[in-house]
Amino acid sequence: MGITGIIFNIKRFAIHDGPGIRTTVFLKGCPLKCPWCHNPEGIKKEPEKMYRSKNKHETIGEMISVSEVMEKIEKDTIFYDQSGGGVTISGGEPLMQPEFLESLLKECKKKEIHSALDTSGYADPELFQRFIDLTDLFLYDLKIMEDSDHIKSTGVSNHNILRNLKTLSKHKKRIFIRFPIVPGETDSEGNILKVGEFIRSLNSVEKIDLLPYHKAAVNKYIRLNKTNPIESIKPPVTKRLNQIKRKFDSLGLALYTNIGG
Repeated sequence: MGITGIIFNIKRFAIHDGPGIRTTVFLKGCPLKCPWCHNPEGIKKEPEKMYRSKNKHETIGEMISVSEVMEKIEKDTIFYDQSGGGVTISGGEPLMQPEFLESLLKECKKKEIHSALDTSGYADPELFQRFIDLTDLFLYDLKIMEDSDHIKSTGVSNHNILRNLKTLSKHKKRIFIRFPIVPGETDSEGNILKVGEFIRSLNSVEKIDLLPYHKAAVNKYIRLNKTNPIESIKPPVTKRLNQIKRKFDSLGLALYTNIGG
């Protein structure tokens, strides 16, 4: 069977996970505990039950081999070629399954399929180094700059996150920054300014996706029998999103800024 990993979804014809038409593979397990997470079923590494009703449930998470994933991926090669797309490996946090991730990226490289890694960047720098040359594009989350606030919100330090992002920049790797806009968590004027200034210090960021918090995961928490940690928070209004966009514009990042869903 070869190297195996645990995934919770494979999404074909994805158009929001990097350029072109893509297949997104969602790996299970994440060391961060972001209260605004829109994939709570990806946090726990082990398979778990998601209920459809009181007595009916489905198991989220399956063991799968690299060859089985590649078989699904290669079905849509023609769409990748025509659109400039490829494969995006997401989660959860893909770096939580390093052997599986590395093998999958190597197979994509061998098949000349464009690869994107959607990551928080939370990993030991030595481990992270293994994926730099194997990955064509990094979709990199940047949430909170002040380390104490980052620990308070996500449960982990951002020290290695920032260090690994700087390393990508030094290697001139393609980077799309993803900045979640969560009222009361990431949207303070101070944090927005620090995020913008940090991005400006990097030399290979091609795009910034401003990702407003939404309520899409509310039903997932119910079905997982989990408490939604920020159920009372409302999505940011358009006026506030435009204010944040103008702040990035004022920092000279206008060419990169995009408000996404």
